[in-house]
Amino acid sequence: MNTARPRADVLALLEADPHGCALATAVRAADGSIVDFTLTYLNEAGRRFLDRPRDELVGHRYRELWPETVTDGTLPLYRRVVEQREQVVRTVYYDRTNVTGHFEVRIVPFGDGFVARFVDLSKLTMGSQTEGGARLYDALDAAFDGFTLLCAVRDQAGTIIDFTRDYTNQVGAKLAGHTVEELIGRRIVEQPSGARDVHLFPHLRAVAETGDTWHEQVTSPSTAQVWELKAVRVGHGTVAVSYREVTEQVDQQRQLELTVAQARTAADRISALQAVTAALVSASTAEEVYLAMGTVVRPSAGGHGLAVLLIEHGRLVLGYHAGYEDHVVEQLRELPMTHPYPAAGVAATGQPRYLSSPEEFAAAQPDPERAVSGGGRAAWAFLPLTSAGLVLGTLVIGYRQPRLFDDDERANLMAFSRLAAQALQRALLYEAQLSIAADLQQALLPNRLPTLSGARCAVRYLPWTRGADVGGDWYDVIHIDTDRAAVVIGDVAGHSSQAAATMGQLRSALRAYAADGYEPADVMRRANRLLLRYEPHAMASCCYLEVHLRDRTATVVLAGHPPPIFWADGDAVPLRLAPSPPLGIRNADYAEVTLPLPAGSSLVLYTDGLIEDRRYTVDRGLAELSAAVGSAPTHEPDGLLDHIVRANVGPHPRTDDVAILVLTVDPVPDND
Repeated sequence: MNTARPRADVLALLEADPHGCALATAVRAADGSIVDFTLTYLNEAGRRFLDRPRDELVGHRYRELWPETVTDGTLPLYRRVVEQREQVVRTVYYDRTNVTGHFEVRIVPFGDGFVARFVDLSKLTMGSQTEGGARLYDALDAAFDGFTLLCAVRDQAGTIIDFTRDYTNQVGAKLAGHTVEELIGRRIVEQPSGARDVHLFPHLRAVAETGDTWHEQVTSPSTAQVWELKAVRVGHGTVAVSYREVTEQVDQQRQLELTVAQARTAADRISALQAVTAALVSASTAEEVYLAMGTVVRPSAGGHGLAVLLIEHGRLVLGYHAGYEDHVVEQLRELPMTHPYPAAGVAATGQPRYLSSPEEFAAAQPDPERAVSGGGRAAWAFLPLTSAGLVLGTLVIGYRQPRLFDDDERANLMAFSRLAAQALQRALLYEAQLSIAADLQQALLPNRLPTLSGARCAVRYLPWTRGADVGGDWYDVIHIDTDRAAVVIGDVAGHSSQAAATMGQLRSALRAYAADGYEPADVMRRANRLLLRYEPHAMASCCYLEVHLRDRTATVVLAGHPPPIFWADGDAVPLRLAPSPPLGIRNADYAEVTLPLPAGSSLVLYTDGLIEDRRYTVDRGLAELSAAVGSAPTHEPDGLLDHIVRANVGPHPRTDDVAILVLTVDPVPDND
């Protein structure tokens, strides 16, 4: 690499040059290619031009000093000078905080680098007859932008009435669609430069009179060409104008903005679709689906009114509405499938329909006597609610302003309707299953409790089951004879039809054994053997009491079940009973205990879902239940049950079914 500096006399000559001079040496990669240049010399005029100390510049690379040279074509130009050994002259314009003006830069190869000499053309004499003036005009003729000098023409009062073109460069004449000879000396009102259909005179006159710079982008009405113009005052009554056509750049910018807008719209639509999906997936019931439609689907679709019309028995029935006027709602309550309202046709065919204006809406229902009102809407999307090939009905979205539905929006709306249909079908199926489960549960439990002589009973069943699942909780009051009754509560493990079937078998078996007169412990032994024989994998807990109403005692067996709460004389405590194994355990034995039941006392039997789950300990739940029973304002069975439910005993939200049964012994009559 040749990094030799010029001789001292050459350096002295460069230093004396009134214009900036710089020497740069190539920086080469391992393969010999030029990757950068190092500034090895800068004269005093160049230092003043760059307005920085030499020691901050000399010895540093161009990529470090001027990073923009990598992207603005400067480095490739310098590389060509060195590699092809040819000099290049370029004219540039800077408008920076430290450098402003037009400059001529001459680059000449020197050793393994180049010498650059830069001349501030604004400092040269403007006269075209001087050497500097000639060079200036040569530079302007080589510029990429159009350039013209205008001299004000004044009337007798000194008012500027026009401008004469004193100079126009070659590019400017070409951009104006003329030759230089055709333009020089002509007035701009006769033939404006650049954007010929734009009246520039008022702006140019303001520049000449005030000295304020005018910089604007204008569009020609006749050709749609876009021009960027800048006008500055350079002397009394003289205005310099530079201009260039930027139609292509503006078109590219507009296309870029359009692309960005389209990308943003697509992102917004994806985001809206994700929000709709999340809202509808989490909805379990039809009411929750409708709530998601009103709060998420309607704003995501941009609509101001929404209605769901479902097919029922050959008619369209309004299932949900939001944002519609009362009189429109009344018209939509029920419609025959043959009605001209577009929702009926969409439900019949499964094909969407879009109406972009009130005129189209009116044309769809030509008979005003039968027409459904559009209310305050001016555009509509009628979307089929289709899931698994089945059309459930029509989703109607109304808009306040006329609307053109492009392909992307139509695809988005159809995605909304498909998601809504799937969620709605799932919710309707779930509610049907829940209804079946509730009916089955009710069929397996007593319709009503028998009337006992000397005691009163009441029960509450709080289901938690979902879908077709049925809980295994059960309760029963069995009338044995005039003096005895069996009070039973239990829980088969699991939530399924099998658990419900097992519960039904146990309930029937306990009723049979109790009616046959077996003692409570023997009743449980026989029930355990029955369960092991016919349902060997099942397990159940049970609390069985045989109440002796005349003696006011109760014989209790706990088979893996939480103890009853006993209330008497203002105190409520869990009964201290030794628990026996649950039903479903081989070789299990069951112990019974007989307890007194004073007049006016109460027993509260319940299943474990009331007091415990994985988050809630048994001790905590028992303490809360005892406190609720003790603080009840009444111990009438129904009143006590209502108080327990309102007291929010145990875990919330619940994760299991709950059965609660209250037995209250009648008080002693006043005349006893």
